[in-house]
Amino acid sequence: MARCREILQRHNWDMEVAVQDRFSEQEGTPSVYTQPPREVRTPPVNLNPVDQRIIVIPRGRPQSILQWGYFVVMFPFRFVYTTLMDIFRFAYRLLMPDPRRNVTDPVGDVTRFIQAYNEEYGEVHPVFYQGSYSQVLNTAKNELRFVLVYLHGDDHQDTPQFCRCALANDAIIEFVNARMLFWACNTNSPEGYRVSQALRENTYPFLAVIVLRENRMTVVARIEGPIGPEQLLERMVRVIDDNETALVAARAERAERTFNQSLRQQQDVAYQESLKVDQEKARKRQAEQEKVEQENREAVEKEEELRRRLEQIKQRKEEIADTIPDEPPCDDPDAIRIMLKLPNGCRLERRFLRTQSLRHLHNYLFCCSDAPDDFQVITNFPRRTLPCQQTDQCPDPPTFADVGLGKSEMLFVQDNEA
Repeated sequence: MARCREILQRHNWDMEVAVQDRFSEQEGTPSVYTQPPREVRTPPVNLNPVDQRIIVIPRGRPQSILQWGYFVVMFPFRFVYTTLMDIFRFAYRLLMPDPRRNVTDPVGDVTRFIQAYNEEYGEVHPVFYQGSYSQVLNTAKNELRFVLVYLHGDDHQDTPQFCRCALANDAIIEFVNARMLFWACNTNSPEGYRVSQALRENTYPFLAVIVLRENRMTVVARIEGPIGPEQLLERMVRVIDDNETALVAARAERAERTFNQSLRQQQDVAYQESLKVDQEKARKRQAEQEKVEQENREAVEKEEELRRRLEQIKQRKEEIADTIPDEPPCDDPDAIRIMLKLPNGCRLERRFLRTQSLRHLHNYLFCCSDAPDDFQVITNFPRRTLPCQQTDQCPDPPTFADVGLGKSEMLFVQDNEA
């Protein structure tokens, strides 16, 4: 309820205009009450097609003697008044530039005319399109509808009769609202004057029927003069019937174009999905290939690292082998017999001096081909690890006597990499 009240207030409580403007917003056309910062560009208009209907309604001649008398009496006054007004306008335009040439607010010109028209002739009329001439042409082009353009001349003597009779006729109102967009403006305003200069009317009332033909907005009929409602309705029905085929063809062409665009969009979507699947497959293949290559590189690096390590160990063994002291004789009083059990089950036996460092035991095992490269020497009872290897905490390992080894000991070699 609040939303409806807001829409009506925004449209000055004009129900017909509010409904038309709301439908326009739902169909995607801009609201005439939310003016764009720049006027909409007027689409090209074919003003003089070969098959254009030009309907000129002459003013009726006097029938009776009284009418002829009135005509003869008033003719000099009318002639003098018209002549003086034309001279005055001509002189005024020579001295002052015509303000109507500067179109600054086309939508405002239209809305002001509609307000003045409602105050002068009432609100019984076809629904006015509350937008500029450019906007109504673009709307008709987008919606494939006829446009009925009415140029209002305030100073013409036939204008009041046309507005009160023809435009207020129920049949005219129903027909125009159902089949056309109705646009009107006063020729004394800049927007009306601009359209008047484009359409080049000769007299008033002036009506023009415009429709899309061959991809251009085309003036298919011009109706000029004091036409009655019955005759106006007949002529408009004939004009619309003659040009309806153009709209049917345009609708069919647009439907085909829309279908083709929709089909292309569907094909593009399918292509994008297929491309996405292919890209995902390629990404997975690339990831698997990179993974295999990474694993191969790591394997090569490990092999290279192992080879360098073995090479370093071999070189170190060669260097350490020269530092191992000779085995003392068995009758040496300081000699101790060490039996070593290796992880692979082999047994070794070697004599060392009690005063020698355990480093020599480590070096002996390190240079032995059956011993592991990384090991520890452990006593069986009590179970303990002998500090044979040089470390930062123990740069000078103790002697055999320091660790309490007797004349004959059984030691076990533990593989640290096992």
